[in-house]
Amino acid sequence: MTTQGMPSMDPRPSGLTIGTYDTYREAQRAVDYLSDEKFPVEHTTIVGNNLRQVEKITGRLTWGRALAAGLASGAWFGLFVGLLLGLFTTGNWLAALLTGVVLGAFFGLVFGGLSYAQSAGRRDFTSRTAVVATTYDVLCDFKHAEEARNHLAKLALKGEVHPVLPQQQQSLQQQTPLQQPHD
Repeated sequence: MTTQGMPSMDPRPSGLTIGTYDTYREAQRAVDYLSDEKFPVEHTTIVGNNLRQVEKITGRLTWGRALAAGLASGAWFGLFVGLLLGLFTTGNWLAALLTGVVLGAFFGLVFGGLSYAQSAGRRDFTSRTAVVATTYDVLCDFKHAEEARNHLAKLALKGEVHPVLPQQQQSLQQQTPLQQPHD
């Protein structure tokens, strides 16, 4: 127990694997189904396996894009500050709002340019980064595992999720994380 009277959470997963899924959405659906069936879901855990960071390149970064992005983010922040100032001003709240947007846009433009200049051409692209797993296991405490497996078998028979079968799992474990199928 913690000092607040709440149970502490052990970050290490434990229990038996009751289902393995290709996507987090399917693993989440499996646990949601267990909840719908009044199963005590507090005895389950979703674990992502073989995590990897994927960076999807979205475009080229140029001076124009760097300045425009700085200007836009600064203007949004300035709008927020201007709204806050407008709430507490007794005078013209619109002037406070516009001042916030203009000053935010200016400083965003300056900092966007400085940031791009500091990169010195080492990162002339934009991207999105995500951490993804190869598969997702749903684990369950030992004393509830068989009941949970029975429920999930019914869900699989409905065709709402497609669990990874043991032979598929062995094949996935033998592949390297970035291995691609051959043509």
